[in-house]
Amino acid sequence: MNNKRLFATILIFLLFLSSISFGQSISKPFVYGDLLPDAPELAARGEYAVGVQTLDLIHKNQLDILNYGKGEDSLYNRPLKVEIWYPTEAASNELISYDEVMGQNGSPTRPLIPFTFLGRATRNAKAVYEKEPFPLVIVSHGYTGSRYLMTYLTENLASKGYVVVAIDHTEATFRDAAGFQSTLLNRSLDDLFVLNEMARLSEDQESFLKGLVNADNTALIGYSMGGYGAVNVAGGGYSPQAVQLFGGMTGGSKALLRRSVGNPEFEASIDPRIKVIVAFAPWGMQRGVWNAEGLAGIKIPSLFVAGSKDDISGYEDGTKAIYEGAINSERYLLTYIDARHNTAPNPPPAEALEPGRPIDEYLRYADSVWDMRRINNINQHFVTAFLGFYLKGNETYKGYLDVNANPEAKEWPGFKPRTTIGLEMNHESPKD
Repeated sequence: MNNKRLFATILIFLLFLSSISFGQSISKPFVYGDLLPDAPELAARGEYAVGVQTLDLIHKNQLDILNYGKGEDSLYNRPLKVEIWYPTEAASNELISYDEVMGQNGSPTRPLIPFTFLGRATRNAKAVYEKEPFPLVIVSHGYTGSRYLMTYLTENLASKGYVVVAIDHTEATFRDAAGFQSTLLNRSLDDLFVLNEMARLSEDQESFLKGLVNADNTALIGYSMGGYGAVNVAGGGYSPQAVQLFGGMTGGSKALLRRSVGNPEFEASIDPRIKVIVAFAPWGMQRGVWNAEGLAGIKIPSLFVAGSKDDISGYEDGTKAIYEGAINSERYLLTYIDARHNTAPNPPPAEALEPGRPIDEYLRYADSVWDMRRINNINQHFVTAFLGFYLKGNETYKGYLDVNANPEAKEWPGFKPRTTIGLEMNHESPKD
């Protein structure tokens, strides 16, 4: 082969490699939580790479409400699987595959179908240990759902210096959905148990959480039934009407009475370690779960997020009514105009878009008006600002929340020009 032909062959080979590389850059996957061009400022990831681990917890001797009255004591050991995201020493965020299912346990029309989706974290990576431990964020999914329902947010917060633990609420996940009574009773109890477990593990010499997490400085984030639980944990005791409804469903009204307004046991259970809540589309107000006295019991800062056309939890008589009734809370209400219930989940997986799939698999994640990727970016922005100010005490974040402070401003702080269309933010200070 002469020199000219050799040079040409090498050139063609290099161009071939270049074309492969270029093609890969074009086809780079959009991972849940990645930024769209119009993402607001605080949606970007923070300074830390992210590690992730799975733990199996057991909440012993809990009331087995689904088998209430069938046994001598109706107690069981309640398993809870949790996923923990945290700052890591890993050099960068690598792609990770999460195992999930669509469908719903026990549904003849929605069989369980396994699928995977990508995130940006490193499994079992070594944690970063700073001089002070990181604040704790507990994340609670809806009915049905899973600990992976909001990875766009859990990974994002971990990258900003939080330890984030998301719960698989037993008998309320896609895989093991069972009677709704279990969710009504156990949601707030699961949250408080996980808080106690994180506090215990933060002192356990054998746990990677030792010295990593500060359970005394905790945020609780909940979506739908997760929001229902968050409102209760924050001090919103259930109403007598809710207790009666629960008793009629199960014969076990005493169980919910322990979490009701005015009950001394409930009042004693309000945990000062939980400093703030974020409630996405919290369920229950339309059903009379709270009254004015109950909502007045919320005394910690609260961020409520909802769609104005929410047909599951309601808006005017649902999330907005909770926001208006929480008169003793420093509170915000972020509204997605014309969105329905799905203001918190990841976008729909590719498998939900396949022809022949039940539309419910798509609608479990999607909104008919809003791009879920955009909702995700906006949630990342405002949750970052809310936790940054109220949990970490960083004053610079306050301006990102008080979007209406300057009537002359054309755009909200941190938003690109012409990108706040369809959004509304309300803010109220405590009554006294």
